[in-house]
Amino acid sequence: MTDGAASDHPDTGAPRVVLGVSGGIAAYKAASLLRLLTESGHHVTVLPTEAALHFVGAATWAALSGHPVHTDVWSDAHQVPHVRIGRRADLVVVAPATAGLLAKAAHGRADDLLTNTLLTARCPVVFAPAMHTEMWEHPATQANVATLRARGSLVIEPAVGRLTGADTGPGRLPEPEEIFEVCRRVLARWQAGGEAGLAEFADLTGRRLLISAGGTREPLDPVRYLGNRSSGRQGYALASTAVARGAEVVLVAANTELPDPAGVKVIRVRTTAQLRDAMLTEAVTADAVVMAAAVADFRPDSYSDHKLKKADDTWAPIVHLVQNPHVLRELTANRAKPGQVIVGFAAETDDGERRAVEIGRDKLARYGVDVLVVNEVGVDKAFGSPDNEAVIFAAGGAETVVGYGPKEALADAVWDHVVAALPPA
Repeated sequence: MTDGAASDHPDTGAPRVVLGVSGGIAAYKAASLLRLLTESGHHVTVLPTEAALHFVGAATWAALSGHPVHTDVWSDAHQVPHVRIGRRADLVVVAPATAGLLAKAAHGRADDLLTNTLLTARCPVVFAPAMHTEMWEHPATQANVATLRARGSLVIEPAVGRLTGADTGPGRLPEPEEIFEVCRRVLARWQAGGEAGLAEFADLTGRRLLISAGGTREPLDPVRYLGNRSSGRQGYALASTAVARGAEVVLVAANTELPDPAGVKVIRVRTTAQLRDAMLTEAVTADAVVMAAAVADFRPDSYSDHKLKKADDTWAPIVHLVQNPHVLRELTANRAKPGQVIVGFAAETDDGERRAVEIGRDKLARYGVDVLVVNEVGVDKAFGSPDNEAVIFAAGGAETVVGYGPKEALADAVWDHVVAALPPA
């Protein structure tokens, strides 16, 4: 769509991103987000509010973006910026989004260039809230967030952590790198979707999703444990892509070193017993559950409270193993709510007689899941890699082969199956 006005950017085909900055102390973090966007090839127009300029001045935004910065609709009025900028944008992200900005956006108030742009944008809009806990949890703010989400906007859940002064709690702006990842995935999904509307784009809006990630570890003594090679990357990719599709996400993470994805509630666990307790508790309100964690099948039957040491060069302890609970089977046998969709992962290796995919397929009915993702693993396969490949089996008989590529691509394919299986909201 064009409006006859000159563009702020050359028509190179690079994505046009509008970065809105509202007046909160976290505004300084938006400078890092701006740099991430520009250095990755995006054309960025920065629209700060007047309050935001009290925290970071216009000269900083202009220098980092390479373009003039305005807050009002009267600058360059002949180009009708309050209409043109929103129309031409491929993505609008507001970081930080204060309680006041969310209220204006929810109620359609347009008293500066940023809020006018929010009304004219016909592309995905991402809000990254930042405010004190009491303001975030206030019913008025929550109602405004619900309104924006119902219209197709993506409102990221704030992080939990240190706020202004000594306060701690939910309301912290996620790290710029994590907001950038959300923006990158939202933009890629939007561009790949062609003319699909915002409703189809944010197809997990209003859904609460529970995901497990990483690998559980079963301690033998204070130093040693029985574990596996899982890095948690696939589960984290599932969490990040779900946020980019509008979902509320809880991630139960076992022994990972990955940073918390933006907008995700992360529950950290170590053992299978801890993971089981967290999954059963959180599944009560989940619309879909994805068991992507590599759960240890066995654990030592006893734990030594001191390090086991060699008595001589020939002695070694005998470790007796017992089976761990089968968390996935417990989840399917006791579905917490009607219509809950449960996805299992089966990491398999060839056994000399059958291929890994054939072994995994048999688990679809045996586990009682709606969707089963089977991938072949090994020392140099899947574990720790940014890429993966798999076959997705649906209970209805459909099979989808996802070729080797980024784990985010496999994650989106899984969510496509989940969306198809979920009952209407």
